[in-house]
Amino acid sequence: MRTALVIGTGLIGTSAALALTQRGVTVHLADHDPEHARTAAALGAGTDAPPEGPVDLAIVAAPPAHVATVLADAMRRGLARGYLDVASVKGGPRRELEALGLDLTAYLGTHPMSGREKSGPLAATGDLFEGRPWVLTPTRDTDTEVLNLALELVSHCRAVPVVMDADAHDRAVALVSHMPHLVSSLVAARLEHADEAAVRLCGQGIRDVTRIAASDPRMWIDILSANPGPVADLLADVAADLDETVAALRALQSSDEDKRRAGSTGVEKLLRRGNAGQVRVPGKHGSAPRVYETVVVLIDDQPGQLARIFADAGRAGVNIEDVRIEHATGQQAGLMQLMVEPHAAPVLSSALRERGWALRQ
Repeated sequence: MRTALVIGTGLIGTSAALALTQRGVTVHLADHDPEHARTAAALGAGTDAPPEGPVDLAIVAAPPAHVATVLADAMRRGLARGYLDVASVKGGPRRELEALGLDLTAYLGTHPMSGREKSGPLAATGDLFEGRPWVLTPTRDTDTEVLNLALELVSHCRAVPVVMDADAHDRAVALVSHMPHLVSSLVAARLEHADEAAVRLCGQGIRDVTRIAASDPRMWIDILSANPGPVADLLADVAADLDETVAALRALQSSDEDKRRAGSTGVEKLLRRGNAGQVRVPGKHGSAPRVYETVVVLIDDQPGQLARIFADAGRAGVNIEDVRIEHATGQQAGLMQLMVEPHAAPVLSSALRERGWALRQ
Protein backbone atom coordinates (compact mmCIF):
# COMPACT_ATOMS: atom_id res chain seq x y z
CA MET A 1 0.00 0.00 0.00
CA ARG A 2 1.46 3.32 -1.09
CA THR A 3 -1.55 5.65 -0.92
CA ALA A 4 -4.71 5.83 1.19
CA LEU A 5 -7.73 8.08 1.61
CA VAL A 6 -9.24 8.40 5.08
CA ILE A 7 -12.81 9.71 4.98
CA GLY A 8 -13.78 10.84 8.47
CA THR A 9 -11.07 12.35 10.65
CA GLY A 10 -12.36 11.65 14.14
CA LEU A 11 -10.55 9.56 16.73
CA ILE A 12 -10.43 6.31 14.72
CA GLY A 13 -9.84 7.78 11.27
CA THR A 14 -7.10 10.15 12.39
CA SER A 15 -5.41 7.45 14.49
CA ALA A 16 -5.32 5.11 11.49
CA ALA A 17 -4.01 7.94 9.31
CA LEU A 18 -1.25 8.71 11.82
CA ALA A 19 -0.20 5.06 11.90
CA LEU A 20 -0.12 4.81 8.10
CA THR A 21 1.78 8.07 7.69
CA GLN A 22 4.37 6.88 10.19
CA ARG A 23 4.85 3.76 8.02
CA GLY A 24 5.52 5.85 4.89
CA VAL A 25 2.06 5.67 3.29
CA THR A 26 0.84 8.85 1.57
CA VAL A 27 -2.48 9.60 3.29
CA HIS A 28 -5.18 11.97 2.03
CA LEU A 29 -7.76 13.23 4.53
CA ALA A 30 -11.39 14.14 3.99
CA ASP A 31 -14.24 15.01 6.34
CA HIS A 32 -17.70 16.57 6.10
CA ASP A 33 -16.22 19.22 8.42
CA PRO A 34 -13.11 20.53 6.60
CA GLU A 35 -11.78 21.93 9.87
CA HIS A 36 -11.46 18.39 11.26
CA ALA A 37 -9.44 17.34 8.21
CA ARG A 38 -7.20 20.40 8.55
CA THR A 39 -6.68 19.63 12.23
CA ALA A 40 -5.74 16.01 11.45
CA ALA A 41 -3.32 17.22 8.76
CA ALA A 42 -1.73 19.65 11.22
CA LEU A 43 -1.19 16.71 13.59
CA GLY A 44 0.84 14.93 10.92
CA ALA A 45 -1.85 12.46 9.82
CA GLY A 46 -1.53 13.32 6.12
CA THR A 47 -2.70 16.00 3.73
CA ASP A 48 -6.18 17.44 3.36
CA ALA A 49 -5.54 17.92 -0.37
CA PRO A 50 -7.60 15.53 -2.53
CA PRO A 51 -5.74 12.71 -4.32
CA GLU A 52 -5.02 13.22 -8.02
CA GLY A 53 -6.32 9.77 -8.89
CA PRO A 54 -7.54 6.52 -7.30
CA VAL A 55 -5.66 5.56 -4.13
CA ASP A 56 -4.84 2.03 -3.08
CA LEU A 57 -7.26 1.97 -0.14
CA ALA A 58 -10.14 4.16 1.00
CA ILE A 59 -10.93 3.93 4.72
CA VAL A 60 -14.36 5.18 5.72
CA ALA A 61 -14.44 6.25 9.38
CA ALA A 62 -17.92 7.74 9.44
CA PRO A 63 -20.61 7.07 12.10
CA PRO A 64 -22.43 3.73 11.51
CA ALA A 65 -25.62 5.42 10.31
CA HIS A 66 -23.71 7.17 7.50
CA VAL A 67 -21.20 4.47 6.54
CA ALA A 68 -23.19 2.98 3.65
CA THR A 69 -23.95 6.41 2.14
CA VAL A 70 -20.31 7.55 2.33
CA LEU A 71 -19.03 4.23 0.97
CA ALA A 72 -21.52 4.23 -1.90
CA ASP A 73 -20.44 7.74 -2.90
CA ALA A 74 -16.75 6.84 -2.77
CA MET A 75 -17.26 3.64 -4.78
CA ARG A 76 -19.34 5.34 -7.46
CA ARG A 77 -16.65 8.00 -7.84
CA GLY A 78 -13.94 5.34 -8.16
CA LEU A 79 -11.76 6.87 -5.44
CA ALA A 80 -9.79 3.69 -4.66
CA ARG A 81 -8.89 0.14 -5.63
CA GLY A 82 -10.24 -1.14 -2.34
CA TYR A 83 -12.71 0.12 0.24
CA LEU A 84 -13.27 -0.65 3.89
CA ASP A 85 -15.02 0.89 6.86
CA VAL A 86 -14.14 0.88 10.55
CA ALA A 87 -17.65 1.19 12.01
CA SER A 88 -18.52 -0.67 15.20
CA VAL A 89 -21.33 -2.63 13.48
CA LYS A 90 -20.93 -4.67 10.35
CA GLY A 91 -24.11 -6.45 9.22
CA GLY A 92 -26.28 -3.36 8.69
CA PRO A 93 -23.91 -1.35 6.47
CA ARG A 94 -23.24 -4.33 4.22
CA ARG A 95 -26.96 -4.99 3.75
CA GLU A 96 -27.50 -1.31 2.92
CA LEU A 97 -24.76 -1.46 0.28
CA GLU A 98 -26.28 -4.63 -1.19
CA ALA A 99 -29.66 -2.92 -1.37
CA LEU A 100 -28.06 -0.11 -3.36
CA GLY A 101 -26.93 -2.65 -5.95
CA LEU A 102 -23.21 -1.98 -5.59
CA ASP A 103 -20.47 -4.43 -6.55
CA LEU A 104 -19.02 -5.39 -3.17
CA THR A 105 -16.01 -7.38 -4.36
CA ALA A 106 -13.84 -4.33 -3.62
CA TYR A 107 -15.35 -3.78 -0.15
CA LEU A 108 -14.48 -5.25 3.24
CA GLY A 109 -16.13 -4.38 6.55
CA THR A 110 -13.73 -4.06 9.49
CA HIS A 111 -13.80 -2.94 13.12
CA PRO A 112 -10.74 -2.06 15.22
CA MET A 113 -11.55 -2.98 18.83
CA SER A 114 -9.97 0.08 20.36
CA GLY A 115 -11.02 3.55 21.40
CA ARG A 116 -11.03 6.20 24.09
CA GLU A 117 -13.57 8.15 26.10
CA LYS A 118 -12.60 11.26 24.10
CA SER A 119 -13.46 11.80 20.45
CA GLY A 120 -12.26 13.98 17.58
CA PRO A 121 -8.89 14.29 15.83
CA LEU A 122 -7.17 15.88 18.83
CA ALA A 123 -7.75 12.66 20.81
CA ALA A 124 -6.06 10.54 18.11
CA THR A 125 -2.78 8.71 18.52
CA GLY A 126 -0.75 6.59 16.14
CA ASP A 127 -0.50 3.70 18.61
CA LEU A 128 -4.22 3.52 19.44
CA PHE A 129 -4.61 0.07 17.84
CA GLU A 130 -1.32 -1.49 18.92
CA GLY A 131 -1.89 -5.02 20.20
CA ARG A 132 -5.67 -4.68 19.90
CA PRO A 133 -7.97 -7.01 17.88
CA TRP A 134 -9.05 -5.68 14.49
CA VAL A 135 -12.04 -7.61 13.16
CA LEU A 136 -12.29 -8.34 9.42
CA THR A 137 -15.58 -9.61 7.96
CA PRO A 138 -14.82 -10.85 4.43
CA THR A 139 -17.33 -12.82 2.39
CA ARG A 140 -16.85 -15.27 -0.46
CA ASP A 141 -17.21 -12.30 -2.82
CA THR A 142 -14.40 -10.24 -1.26
CA ASP A 143 -11.51 -9.73 -3.67
CA THR A 144 -8.22 -11.19 -2.43
CA GLU A 145 -6.41 -7.93 -3.19
CA VAL A 146 -8.81 -6.02 -0.91
CA LEU A 147 -8.33 -8.54 1.89
CA ASN A 148 -4.55 -8.18 1.52
CA LEU A 149 -4.85 -4.38 1.67
CA ALA A 150 -6.90 -4.68 4.86
CA LEU A 151 -4.33 -7.02 6.39
CA GLU A 152 -1.60 -4.56 5.44
CA LEU A 153 -3.52 -1.76 7.17
CA VAL A 154 -3.88 -3.86 10.31
CA SER A 155 -0.17 -4.66 10.21
CA HIS A 156 0.78 -0.99 9.83
CA CYS A 157 -1.41 -0.18 12.85
CA ARG A 158 0.26 -3.07 14.77
CA ALA A 159 -3.13 -4.57 15.56
CA VAL A 160 -4.14 -8.25 15.58
CA PRO A 161 -6.43 -9.40 12.73
CA VAL A 162 -9.50 -11.44 13.69
CA VAL A 163 -11.79 -12.85 10.98
CA MET A 164 -15.51 -13.09 11.82
CA ASP A 165 -18.93 -13.26 10.22
CA ALA A 166 -20.52 -9.79 10.17
CA ASP A 167 -23.65 -10.69 12.16
CA ALA A 168 -21.65 -12.77 14.65
CA HIS A 169 -19.45 -9.71 15.14
CA ASP A 170 -22.46 -7.52 15.88
CA ARG A 171 -23.73 -9.96 18.50
CA ALA A 172 -20.26 -10.16 20.03
CA VAL A 173 -19.73 -6.39 20.33
CA ALA A 174 -23.21 -6.04 21.80
CA LEU A 175 -22.04 -8.39 24.57
CA VAL A 176 -18.54 -7.05 25.24
CA SER A 177 -18.92 -3.36 24.37
CA HIS A 178 -22.38 -1.92 23.72
CA MET A 179 -24.34 -3.49 26.59
CA PRO A 180 -21.56 -2.85 29.16
CA HIS A 181 -21.48 0.80 28.14
CA LEU A 182 -25.18 1.20 28.89
CA VAL A 183 -24.82 -0.65 32.20
CA SER A 184 -21.95 1.68 33.13
CA SER A 185 -24.14 4.66 32.26
CA LEU A 186 -26.99 3.26 34.38
CA VAL A 187 -24.68 3.01 37.38
CA ALA A 188 -23.19 6.46 36.79
CA ALA A 189 -26.68 7.96 36.46
CA ARG A 190 -27.35 6.98 40.11
CA LEU A 191 -24.66 9.51 41.08
CA GLU A 192 -26.19 12.47 39.26
CA HIS A 193 -28.38 13.64 42.16
CA ALA A 194 -26.70 11.74 44.99
CA ASP A 195 -25.74 13.56 48.18
CA GLU A 196 -22.32 15.17 47.98
CA ALA A 197 -21.30 13.38 51.18
CA ALA A 198 -22.00 10.04 49.51
CA VAL A 199 -20.18 10.94 46.28
CA ARG A 200 -17.08 11.92 48.24
CA LEU A 201 -16.82 8.31 49.37
CA CYS A 202 -16.26 7.10 45.80
CA GLY A 203 -13.31 4.74 45.54
CA GLN A 204 -11.56 2.85 42.76
CA GLY A 205 -14.42 0.36 42.39
CA ILE A 206 -16.99 2.95 41.33
CA ARG A 207 -14.37 4.64 39.13
CA ASP A 208 -13.73 1.34 37.33
CA VAL A 209 -17.43 0.66 36.79
CA THR A 210 -18.30 4.16 35.54
CA ARG A 211 -15.17 5.03 33.53
CA ILE A 212 -16.66 4.39 30.10
CA ALA A 213 -19.82 6.34 30.97
CA ALA A 214 -17.75 9.48 30.27
CA SER A 215 -17.88 8.84 26.50
CA ASP A 216 -19.61 11.16 24.03
CA PRO A 217 -23.39 10.45 24.09
CA ARG A 218 -23.83 11.54 20.46
CA MET A 219 -21.29 8.99 19.28
CA TRP A 220 -22.96 6.25 21.30
CA ILE A 221 -26.43 7.09 19.98
CA ASP A 222 -25.03 6.47 16.48
CA ILE A 223 -23.49 3.15 17.57
CA LEU A 224 -26.53 1.86 19.45
CA SER A 225 -28.93 2.93 16.70
CA ALA A 226 -27.04 0.64 14.34
CA ASN A 227 -27.15 -2.41 16.65
CA PRO A 228 -30.27 -2.05 18.83
CA GLY A 229 -31.69 -5.58 18.65
CA PRO A 230 -28.76 -7.59 20.09
CA VAL A 231 -28.17 -4.93 22.76
CA ALA A 232 -31.83 -4.92 23.79
CA ASP A 233 -31.83 -8.73 24.05
CA LEU A 234 -28.82 -8.65 26.36
CA LEU A 235 -30.27 -5.88 28.51
CA ALA A 236 -33.47 -7.90 28.85
CA ASP A 237 -31.38 -10.76 30.27
CA VAL A 238 -29.62 -8.32 32.62
CA ALA A 239 -33.02 -6.97 33.70
CA ALA A 240 -34.17 -10.51 34.54
CA ASP A 241 -31.03 -11.05 36.62
CA LEU A 242 -31.66 -7.73 38.38
CA ASP A 243 -35.23 -8.72 39.20
CA GLU A 244 -34.00 -11.98 40.76
CA THR A 245 -31.29 -10.14 42.70
CA VAL A 246 -33.73 -7.54 44.01
CA ALA A 247 -36.02 -10.33 45.19
CA ALA A 248 -33.09 -12.09 46.87
CA LEU A 249 -32.02 -8.92 48.66
CA ARG A 250 -35.59 -8.27 49.83
CA ALA A 251 -35.65 -11.80 51.19
CA LEU A 252 -32.53 -11.04 53.23
CA GLN A 253 -34.59 -8.40 55.05
CA SER A 254 -37.20 -10.95 56.09
CA SER A 255 -37.65 -12.13 59.66
CA ASP A 256 -38.25 -15.62 58.26
CA GLU A 257 -35.06 -17.69 58.47
CA ASP A 258 -35.91 -19.79 55.38
CA LYS A 259 -36.47 -16.66 53.28
CA ARG A 260 -33.18 -15.16 54.47
CA ARG A 261 -31.40 -18.38 53.60
CA ALA A 262 -32.98 -18.41 50.13
CA GLY A 263 -32.04 -14.76 49.64
CA SER A 264 -28.44 -15.40 50.63
CA THR A 265 -28.29 -18.33 48.20
CA GLY A 266 -29.66 -16.17 45.40
CA VAL A 267 -27.11 -13.39 45.93
CA GLU A 268 -24.26 -15.87 46.24
CA LYS A 269 -25.32 -17.54 42.99
CA LEU A 270 -25.10 -14.23 41.14
CA LEU A 271 -21.71 -13.37 42.65
CA ARG A 272 -20.33 -16.79 41.70
CA ARG A 273 -21.67 -16.42 38.16
CA GLY A 274 -19.83 -13.10 38.08
CA ASN A 275 -16.63 -14.82 39.20
CA ALA A 276 -17.03 -17.42 36.47
CA GLY A 277 -17.58 -14.79 33.79
CA GLN A 278 -14.80 -12.49 34.92
CA VAL A 279 -12.10 -15.16 34.69
CA ARG A 280 -12.95 -15.57 30.99
CA VAL A 281 -11.88 -12.00 30.23
CA PRO A 282 -8.53 -12.25 28.38
CA GLY A 283 -5.47 -11.24 30.32
CA LYS A 284 -2.29 -9.43 29.35
CA HIS A 285 -1.63 -9.38 25.57
CA GLY A 286 -4.86 -11.35 25.04
CA SER A 287 -3.50 -14.44 26.78
CA ALA A 288 -5.34 -16.48 29.38
CA PRO A 289 -5.85 -14.51 32.60
CA ARG A 290 -3.23 -15.05 35.27
CA VAL A 291 -3.29 -14.60 39.02
CA TYR A 292 -0.88 -11.94 40.26
CA GLU A 293 0.17 -10.86 43.73
CA THR A 294 -0.47 -7.23 44.62
CA VAL A 295 2.07 -5.04 46.37
CA VAL A 296 0.41 -1.87 47.70
CA VAL A 297 2.56 1.24 48.13
CA LEU A 298 1.62 4.59 49.69
CA ILE A 299 2.70 7.41 47.35
CA ASP A 300 2.55 11.19 47.55
CA ASP A 301 0.95 13.16 44.72
CA GLN A 302 4.22 14.76 43.63
CA PRO A 303 6.14 14.85 40.34
CA GLY A 304 8.44 11.91 39.74
CA GLN A 305 6.88 9.48 42.21
CA LEU A 306 5.76 6.99 39.57
CA ALA A 307 9.09 7.13 37.75
CA ARG A 308 10.93 6.47 41.03
CA ILE A 309 8.86 3.46 41.98
CA PHE A 310 9.14 1.91 38.50
CA ALA A 311 12.89 2.51 38.53
CA ASP A 312 13.20 0.89 41.96
CA ALA A 313 11.21 -2.13 40.76
CA GLY A 314 13.51 -2.37 37.74
CA ARG A 315 16.62 -2.29 39.95
CA ALA A 316 15.12 -5.17 41.92
CA GLY A 317 14.71 -7.13 38.68
CA VAL A 318 10.91 -7.25 38.98
CA ASN A 319 8.56 -6.76 36.03
CA ILE A 320 5.35 -4.86 36.85
CA GLU A 321 2.56 -6.78 35.09
CA ASP A 322 -0.20 -4.24 35.81
CA VAL A 323 -0.75 -1.15 37.94
CA ARG A 324 -3.65 0.74 39.51
CA ILE A 325 -3.75 3.93 41.54
CA GLU A 326 -6.40 4.74 44.13
CA HIS A 327 -6.35 8.39 45.12
CA ALA A 328 -7.09 9.28 48.74
CA THR A 329 -10.11 11.53 49.26
CA GLY A 330 -9.11 14.99 50.47
CA GLN A 331 -5.38 14.15 50.62
CA GLN A 332 -2.46 14.65 48.24
CA ALA A 333 -1.64 10.95 48.41
CA GLY A 334 -2.83 7.61 47.15
CA LEU A 335 -2.29 3.86 47.08
CA MET A 336 -0.45 2.35 44.13
CA GLN A 337 -1.25 -1.30 43.50
CA LEU A 338 1.58 -3.11 41.71
CA MET A 339 0.60 -6.48 40.23
CA VAL A 340 3.51 -8.91 39.87
CA GLU A 341 4.16 -12.63 39.51
CA PRO A 342 3.64 -14.38 42.89
CA HIS A 343 7.31 -15.32 43.25
CA ALA A 344 8.33 -11.69 42.68
CA ALA A 345 6.10 -10.13 45.35
CA PRO A 346 8.44 -10.75 48.34
CA VAL A 347 11.42 -9.53 46.32
CA LEU A 348 9.64 -6.33 45.31
CA SER A 349 8.28 -5.71 48.83
CA SER A 350 11.70 -6.07 50.38
CA ALA A 351 13.39 -3.86 47.78
CA LEU A 352 10.82 -1.08 48.10
CA ARG A 353 11.03 -1.06 51.90
CA GLU A 354 14.82 -0.80 51.68
CA ARG A 355 14.40 2.26 49.46
CA GLY A 356 12.10 3.99 51.92
CA TRP A 357 8.65 3.25 50.46
CA ALA A 358 5.74 2.71 52.85
CA LEU A 359 3.88 -0.52 52.04
CA ARG A 360 0.35 -1.43 53.02
CA GLN A 361 -1.06 -4.89 53.59
